[in-house]
Amino acid sequence: MHTVGTFDFESPEDARAAYESVGPAARTVVREVARAMEFDREEYDDRVTTDVVETARDALFASLLEVSVGTREEYDSWLESSDEEVVEVGNENVDNVVWHAGPDGTAVAATFQDEADAAIATLRRQAFGRIYRELL
Repeated sequence: MHTVGTFDFESPEDARAAYESVGPAARTVVREVARAMEFDREEYDDRVTTDVVETARDALFASLLEVSVGTREEYDSWLESSDEEVVEVGNENVDNVVWHAGPDGTAVAATFQDEADAAIATLRRQAFGRIYRELL
């Protein structure tokens, strides 16, 4: 088993602070992408809305979530020792699982056979939607 990512929170307040901390980076990324797309000032003002920056913040935050990657046996062992309420997606008959435990007693997991990177990306979106969206 191993982990990828950097954001792992002890409390909802820690998650909120991390979410706030990625706001400036999200604004910078959006501005630089708009510049690379050669938006003039008027097009930038028309197209780069608060929702666009907020979407970038959400994606950036989710992409930094710490995710555990392991075999089904490693996941089952973690699950047995955990008090988390887990939502698991995927097929229970595959060999590997990725999971993320949120700061509020909930967790999400996704099964995969071979494509760990795709499973990690899917899980991070699931974690943001199921754990963090309302929390933040």
